[in-house]
Amino acid sequence: MIPKASQRGSGQDLATHLLNGYDNEQVEIADLRGAVADDLHGAFAEWQLQADALTRCQNYLYSLSINPDPRYGPMSRAQYDDYITRVEETLGLSGQPRAVVFHVKNGREHCHVVWSRIDLDKERAIHQPFDRHKLMMVTRQFARDHSIVLPEGMDHGADRAARPKSLYDRWLEQDSGLSKEDRILEITHAWRASDSPRAFVNALGDLGYVLATGNRPYVLVDAYGGVNALPRMIDDRTIRTKDIRAFLAHDYPPDSLPDVEEARQQIAEHRKAIEAFALAQARAEREGELKEKQQARRDALQQERRDLHHRQARDLASLRHRQAVARADLKQEFLAGMRALRRERQKNKPTGLAAFLGRVTGVNLIMKKLHRYRDRQRHADFFARKAALLRRQAEQSDTLAQRHQMQLIEMNRRIRALDKVEKRELRSLEAARRRDARTTARRGHEHMPAIALELRPRGRRDVAYKAKNRHTSEAAQWLKSKPTKDRQHEKEKARSLTEKFLEAARKGRKDDGRGDGSEGQLVPRGLDRENKNSRDYGRSGRGRARRRRSGDGGEG
Repeated sequence: MIPKASQRGSGQDLATHLLNGYDNEQVEIADLRGAVADDLHGAFAEWQLQADALTRCQNYLYSLSINPDPRYGPMSRAQYDDYITRVEETLGLSGQPRAVVFHVKNGREHCHVVWSRIDLDKERAIHQPFDRHKLMMVTRQFARDHSIVLPEGMDHGADRAARPKSLYDRWLEQDSGLSKEDRILEITHAWRASDSPRAFVNALGDLGYVLATGNRPYVLVDAYGGVNALPRMIDDRTIRTKDIRAFLAHDYPPDSLPDVEEARQQIAEHRKAIEAFALAQARAEREGELKEKQQARRDALQQERRDLHHRQARDLASLRHRQAVARADLKQEFLAGMRALRRERQKNKPTGLAAFLGRVTGVNLIMKKLHRYRDRQRHADFFARKAALLRRQAEQSDTLAQRHQMQLIEMNRRIRALDKVEKRELRSLEAARRRDARTTARRGHEHMPAIALELRPRGRRDVAYKAKNRHTSEAAQWLKSKPTKDRQHEKEKARSLTEKFLEAARKGRKDDGRGDGSEGQLVPRGLDRENKNSRDYGRSGRGRARRRRSGDGGEG
């Protein structure tokens, strides 16, 4: 018996995972309490709404999976209930909303239990300190009471290699079809059989691994993109991590190895060609079976949706008929009362001398006015009763429309949930096909396909320009940016102008008659500091006039 538990959010993804009908031959929702909805997506959505409204808790669910050891047979439902009750009492989850789902996978039954961590009365999330230790304690007590033998990895002081696999190791095993023990055995044998770093790296390549660097100096990237630290894949207690690094450091320093992403990219192209043919063979048959299963489930939901539409139409027609009957009864009641009143008045109408005296004395006129007044009151009462009836009927119609709308929203939500489940099943199908294709591509070998990638040191990285380039003139930068032919022409032109300038400078110094040995020196002594940064200083008339006044020479 192996329990695994975690605090988590993303209830919709969890519900989709629990309802995956491809990875599980049978899915049964055995218990669902604390929710209005009768499906997992709706219940988890309600619990998330409670968490968002009352707390700031992100991991509002506590998920537990219970996997019986197949060597000792399945557990009974009574044993499952006993274990779940013990876990609830120990973790403080008694009475919390929960869902219990049973799966049958590869002929083996296991159970998933999901609790809401939100305490509605206290409006807070139930804290779970040291939940793994508490869960382990409950598991050992339960196993002792029910005479269940626990795996070696769950015993006190058990060997590290015998402990249950992590989720990442289980994913690698499902993705590649090779167990962690097989991979450790292969790599350990390659380590012991290699007398040099190159021999060891070549042996890893034959087994389908590439030596790379990541968060640790030496990691292995397998032919399917999985990553493992190299020291953890060598099952030899006498070998330490520092020994492995010292063994590989000379021929394969960490900075010369590709990182994990580079290694994955190199392997991906190598792997596509191998898996393409096997994937094409296994695609049609399995996908057809899954599509039939999904279509049957969708047809049942669509039929339920059509039945809902017919039921809503009948409810609406029945309500309208009852309302019309009520309005007609009210009207008939009023009319019948008025007809009976008129007959009674006609029967009690005075005749003969009484009628004559009534006309003479004005009593008849008073009685007519009294009858009209009472008739107006009866009409007003009728219209008031009719208005009240119409208001009640409008409220009934609105209530029915809202109920129908909520039913449609619920049905659409179930359809969207089914879409998520079908997408998850298709991904599971693709993963299974990929795993089978990789197993087929190995052709019976118990290791991954060989990878022949040459590990070379990385090239020198680009560096910034050195400080000496900061003083390069704009003209030189402009010349560098021009094409080769134009750049050569500009250089020759600049060289000829420089020679002419030198010749003119020497001639000017000879004409001045200076004998101070300054001939041939390129020292422009006639520059004014105020105009030192002017580009056109030497060509302007003002510059020539200043040179003449200063006596520094010139052509004039």
